[in-house]
Amino acid sequence: MSISPPRSEASLAVRNRLYADASRAALRGLGVNVFLVVVKLAAGVMSNSAALIADAVNSIGDAASAIAVRSALHVAQTDEDDDHPYGHTKAESIAGLCVGLLVAFSAAVLALETIKGLGDQRHAPGLIAGGVAAICGIVKELTYRHTLRVARRIDSAALKAVAWDHRSDAIGSGLVAVSLLAAPYLGPIAKYVDPVAAICVCGILIFNGLRIFQSTAIELMDQQAEPVVVDHVRAIGVNVNGVADVEKLRVRKSGMEYFIEIHIEVDGTLTVEEGHRIAHRVKDQLLVEMPRVRDVHVHVEPYHNT
Repeated sequence: MSISPPRSEASLAVRNRLYADASRAALRGLGVNVFLVVVKLAAGVMSNSAALIADAVNSIGDAASAIAVRSALHVAQTDEDDDHPYGHTKAESIAGLCVGLLVAFSAAVLALETIKGLGDQRHAPGLIAGGVAAICGIVKELTYRHTLRVARRIDSAALKAVAWDHRSDAIGSGLVAVSLLAAPYLGPIAKYVDPVAAICVCGILIFNGLRIFQSTAIELMDQQAEPVVVDHVRAIGVNVNGVADVEKLRVRKSGMEYFIEIHIEVDGTLTVEEGHRIAHRVKDQLLVEMPRVRDVHVHVEPYHNT
């Protein structure tokens, strides 16, 4: 028996609020990245800093990622249709996957280009480049903390990916700042500090990009939800009047929402209508207590007390 009535108004209100919070956080990150692209590129070109220019190019990728995530959140809110009976919530996970790939690929290209130019004659960038990198690192760290706080509250995979992208930028900018500020005091090796710092930044970005890819790929493969979520669903189901036990339970996360397939056991002597009524109560109770649940399918099994 499959039960899937329309979602309640309370559930829809929670859903809309979640997506609104995620969209605002993504837009704030986009604004920060656009500002940092301008600052880093200008300072990098004026100071001839490969590390700062690499950091600026990474911020361009971050801005593109923020746009992709914002667009994906808009698509994820779209209601079910004939071609997508389960909705469009996976658009958010796909965006997170793309962010991870973009971060890793762009960092790898920058690293290769920097390695090729290691033998070129270059002058060590001035202290201004180091100061700009330090300021950018602080801005990025603050942006990371704000975005991650929102992402954890609404449990958004795409927004978590964006947040960790901010953190990797903060670490990278910090590394660039320390290297460039120390370069004038390192004598003959000063000219190598900048390109080596750029390569280190790229290594950090590749690692974080692959980690983001892995976490979102798991979600796209419909892995069972976290044990605490599954246990909560089970507890709600068995506490509904008329349910003897929960025989099978599948909970998958899609974007910021959950889909539940639950097999409940009821008294085998009940009529079909009575079993159907109990199934509806299970569905309604799950939607009331877990407003982030997108849909529930309830299957009724006869209970055998052995």
